[in-house]
Amino acid sequence: MENTRITVSAAQSDYVLDITITAFGEGTWAKVRAVHEHTNLVLMEKDGKILMEKPISEEIESDIPDYSLLNVKDIDDFACTCRLEDVKDILDRQIEYNTAISEEGLKNDYGANIGKTLLKAYGDRDVKIRAKACAAAGSDARMNGCELPVVINSGSGNQGMTASIPVIVYARELGVSREEMYRALLISNLVTLHEKQGIGRLSAYCGAVSAGAGAGAGIAYLNGGDYKTIAHTIVNALAITSGIVCDGAKRPARPRSPRRWMPGSWDMRCM
Repeated sequence: MENTRITVSAAQSDYVLDITITAFGEGTWAKVRAVHEHTNLVLMEKDGKILMEKPISEEIESDIPDYSLLNVKDIDDFACTCRLEDVKDILDRQIEYNTAISEEGLKNDYGANIGKTLLKAYGDRDVKIRAKACAAAGSDARMNGCELPVVINSGSGNQGMTASIPVIVYARELGVSREEMYRALLISNLVTLHEKQGIGRLSAYCGAVSAGAGAGAGIAYLNGGDYKTIAHTIVNALAITSGIVCDGAKRPARPRSPRRWMPGSWDMRCM
């Protein structure tokens, strides 16, 4: 990336997600286009020869759940009354996997070490600091080479960790039962999915904002909050943090030396 020319421009497209990447090098070039989903390739071309092309479908995938049915009141009602046997297995995996990668991020050197830095700067006595540090440590590890599994939310591992790890940390601090932790995680996960419905599956909007608001809703439940309290917690969280743009969660780039132009270049047009 330090030695290769990369240009980025907006796609002139009617589709919400439309990405074309063209790479040049040593007298040859290749182009790939994805539409609607980042894995939905509709064109592969090399040196002017089309290797694969398919029509762009306007149909919505039938296997995607209809999240438009969600609302905060029904989420709260469901979390408080559902049979935990129906959700226990996936929540147990979320607790086990996401806690494990968080602990890995705190133990070893990953990326910018945000989680470890928070604890070093502020200590671990305050549950608010621990909740932030543990979630950040999971992201440190996941985005910088750790291969431990994560239970996701909204198609994102970082959102899955943000929606779960702070709730788990607070549940343990408050000494609540396993059942109460399950119900708080249900609120957090479903609120996050509900918020994402209006944003889209892939967006420049930082998904940690919606997941963080979901976690806040789950923590409000753990502290005895009713529906009204949970709803206002979501409103306050979004009012404070909305507008954050996703940076990809990668470690900060090293300062660049003066650019040297090398053979080969990239051209990316995305929307």
